[in-house]
Amino acid sequence: MSHPLWPLYDLRLRTEHLELRLPNEDEIAALCAVAAAGIHPPGEMPFGVAWSTKPSPRFEREFIQWHWLQRAEWTPAAWSLELAVFRDGRPIGSQALAAREFGTFHAVNTGSWLGQADQGQGLGKEMRSAVLALAFEGLSAEVATTEAFLDNPASAGVSRSLGYLPNGLGSIAPEGVARETERYRMTRAEWQDRDRPSVAIEGLAACRDMFGGG
Repeated sequence: MSHPLWPLYDLRLRTEHLELRLPNEDEIAALCAVAAAGIHPPGEMPFGVAWSTKPSPRFEREFIQWHWLQRAEWTPAAWSLELAVFRDGRPIGSQALAAREFGTFHAVNTGSWLGQADQGQGLGKEMRSAVLALAFEGLSAEVATTEAFLDNPASAGVSRSLGYLPNGLGSIAPEGVARETERYRMTRAEWQDRDRPSVAIEGLAACRDMFGGG
């Protein structure tokens, strides 16, 4: 174990094209530059919190604070794993897996973003599939949920292609105006019901207790 004080740093998810892991300080800065270069067209807001349109230097400072906060507030009862996504060694986006009272509900939710230069190549599906493998195969989750605005068909398409089923409508107001969302849900049985590309999960044994659930 190379990080005995925080073994989450040794957790790795590897797919055909990607590696997902916690970024170090320099990699957070590089990831921030990817986000600042553009995630979505001007005038659009695909996120539940309008973080991507904040002005500099507030954007950069709150970006790194967000990553610090997830680590500082981590407990087995409430956690958010904010993984950087690397392609050929360079960061291209971020994929989150989060839960509250995982030991009781065995349920996770996901969120993500991908730099515009790497969109439209199937990588959003590949990185979501990686954390779902961690959830269902590594952590024995029973349910995974996600949510997307009705005007974000790309995110909804990833969810449907992975086997999520519609689970009702919601509403979020990232910029002070309520907008409808569609919610999606997938059970462990539904995940196991179809063939999936292999995902290599490394370093989980040393940090398994940090996720709760026994």
